[in-house]
Amino acid sequence: MRVLAALSGGVDSSVAAAILLDEGHEVVGATMKLWGGESDTGCCSVSDVEDARRSAAQLGMDHHVFNYTDEFEHHVVAPYVADHAAGRTPNPCVECNRHLKFDVLLQRADLLGFDAVATGHHARVVRVEDGSLRIGRGADTTKDQSYVLHPLIGESLARVMFPIGHLTKGRVREIAAERGLRTAAKPDSQDVCFITRADGRESFLAERIELHPGTVVDSEGSRVGSVTAVELVTVGQRRGLNLAGGDDRRFATRVDVANRTVTVGPREDLNTEVLELEAVATAVSLGAGAEVMVQTSAHGSARPASVTHWDPSRSQLGLRWAEPTTRVAEGQSVVLYGAHGDDVDLVLAGGLATGGSV
Repeated sequence: MRVLAALSGGVDSSVAAAILLDEGHEVVGATMKLWGGESDTGCCSVSDVEDARRSAAQLGMDHHVFNYTDEFEHHVVAPYVADHAAGRTPNPCVECNRHLKFDVLLQRADLLGFDAVATGHHARVVRVEDGSLRIGRGADTTKDQSYVLHPLIGESLARVMFPIGHLTKGRVREIAAERGLRTAAKPDSQDVCFITRADGRESFLAERIELHPGTVVDSEGSRVGSVTAVELVTVGQRRGLNLAGGDDRRFATRVDVANRTVTVGPREDLNTEVLELEAVATAVSLGAGAEVMVQTSAHGSARPASVTHWDPSRSQLGLRWAEPTTRVAEGQSVVLYGAHGDDVDLVLAGGLATGGSV
């Protein structure tokens, strides 16, 4: 099989390519140049591209660099900025997977005559009893990346490979060391690739939108603090609110960008029994009462809930938590997994939390 292996410059993608070569596939490495600005982290820095090139050379593969900076700006950076401006919580890694790694790169692979695209994600492609394909959790639960891959639904999964999905991260590094790969001890990237450590999120956004100072009020509307930029505050945030007096821990419970106001309260004010989703894509039919496990962040734990309603025509879905749960920030990705039987650890659906999730 001819496979285009996406090389990010990290240990996971280089080992994924090595495994494919060992299995006898014809493998060519490809690095996506996505961010045209300054970068010192993630998979967009100059050093990462160089690490990818050298890993390919060590493995004896051809290596290409594809420039997708315009597409990245349009599908990832611009929505990231717009979400902050609207007081929503963006998901740049989810959108990058949706639009870049598993859309335009797949299209490029098709044009070049490749049978599949492979990445170093910790996830699995699982064919279930009815013959359909689903995204499943990776074997290493501490590194599982199925959450950020949830938009991958349908037969396009037949052209996607995750060669390290059955391995722990420790074993991946062992394989890299055994092969003498330069990435064997390279730390994992943790941050948004287009935000530099030196300048940070505030500086990045300030160059693209006007940031506004905001007033922090309690549930009665009394002023208790301030923020330098209301656009940077997320529901559930505790730090950086400059709260006056008191030892009680208070959290942002509501962010009103239009009125430049952040409301704070005790943790219990964040609790909710329901969650509303929009822009929902499903791999299965989800009727009212269906029990699911729900994950609301990339490395968070899944919690039990049941479907209250599902409107395919509007791509809207409602959930009721089994127990009151901390509210999910508007715009945050929410991923549903199976709760029973063969569907456990398989992605059933995913969408975005709405402002009605209270």
